[in-house]
Amino acid sequence: MPELRITRLEDVGDQTAAIEVEAPTDFEAYPGQFVLVRATINGEEETGYYTISSPDVEERFEMTVAVDPDGTLGPWLVERALGETITVEGPFGDIQYVDDGVALVFAGGPGIGPAIGIAERARRLDHDVTIVYGGDQPPHRDRLDTLKERGATIVLSDDLEEAVDSIDPSAVEIYVFGFQQFVEEARDALSRAGIDLDTVEIESFGPE
Repeated sequence: MPELRITRLEDVGDQTAAIEVEAPTDFEAYPGQFVLVRATINGEEETGYYTISSPDVEERFEMTVAVDPDGTLGPWLVERALGETITVEGPFGDIQYVDDGVALVFAGGPGIGPAIGIAERARRLDHDVTIVYGGDQPPHRDRLDTLKERGATIVLSDDLEEAVDSIDPSAVEIYVFGFQQFVEEARDALSRAGIDLDTVEIESFGPE
């Protein structure tokens, strides 16, 4: 199990942090995939899955971490110091954006992490991309603003059905990331818009 050195810790929103670590040799992963973090805290082993929120994993990669104050692993992670190491396994997951053309990403809560990574990779490859975030206070606001300046479409809305109606989802790769309630709302909105859900890449982070 590789021990990866922390190279950046950043508060990126309400109860949300970004943690960047050095990538291991020959590590290959893409935004949309996730890693497992393992730690022993107060004598108990704790594990958590975190999606990759950087557009690539060359030399370093980033995870976006939801920090539940009543949780264990999230608060422990954000109390680490630069230069410390954490145990990271992976990558895991079949959902990944490599060079898949135009992308439409629905994100709720920490789902903004993989959305950011996908969008930044898409724009780097000169593909159009739209992020629909469920709410008006997204984490990673600075990166979202930069993406908008670079031609990405950013939609902040609690009304996902209205958001779906305002965009053209045809001929795009569609992704959904977030806690279960958000995922269900996004599925319902896409279904009512006539989108075949079998064509949508969906990752639920479980109950909030």
